[in-house]
Amino acid sequence: MRNRKIADRPHRRRAATRGETAFNDPAGVWRRLFAEAWGTFLTVLVTLGGLMSLAISHGQIGYGMAKLASGLAVTVVIYFMGAVSGAHVNPAVTLAFAARGNFPWARVPGYLIAQIVGGLAAAYFLRVLLGDTGQLGASLPTRVSIGAALALEVVLTAGLVNTILGTASGARNIGPNGALAVGFYVALSGIWAGPFEGASMNPIRSFAPDLVRGDLSTTWVYVVGPLVGAMIAVGFEWILKGPPTKEGARAARGEEPD
Repeated sequence: MRNRKIADRPHRRRAATRGETAFNDPAGVWRRLFAEAWGTFLTVLVTLGGLMSLAISHGQIGYGMAKLASGLAVTVVIYFMGAVSGAHVNPAVTLAFAARGNFPWARVPGYLIAQIVGGLAAAYFLRVLLGDTGQLGASLPTRVSIGAALALEVVLTAGLVNTILGTASGARNIGPNGALAVGFYVALSGIWAGPFEGASMNPIRSFAPDLVRGDLSTTWVYVVGPLVGAMIAVGFEWILKGPPTKEGARAARGEEPD
């Protein structure tokens, strides 16, 4: 048994080297950026589109179903592109992975630009097809004050990012555990907190429809809140699990576990 373990070590080193090479290979960078843009497009499309459908369906779907669709979209995206880019599809998640030490800061600008492009493309696509129906699915503090909306966004995003970092730390973000946990969290948060202020937890999900419909008056709540919540979650992750892990880095970068 001891000899077998020793024999396995070179294989593991080679596997780790291949993973690092793949991530640092310039030829693969465009695939990761395309995956982030496409994945963000799909998640924002379903999130905004579900709320727009709610506005015009005349009772065919309910608010909970619209929010469930958003969670399912996140689950599907993690399944099909988690092993390509890590399936961040959220600027708060990318910044959290970088602050945690799982993702290189040099790659952050590219991911953020890809996510912004994907989110704006989804909002413009829906605007062309459906007009300003349902205010383009914008996140709005309709039943609470601005301060309460901000506090909710901070807390909700902290929980979301802790879910993502926690499943990623054991190389489970690429696969069923991470996909289901994150998707369930998005749906659950949307169902209970959405009626208060939208339960965005994603800056581009809120910025895109606000920019397209020309109303940025409350956008800052849905940018500041998720970013603050994400940083709080990074601190909590240190408390819960200590230093970052290699498994977490692999999940953040879209690399398959050994």
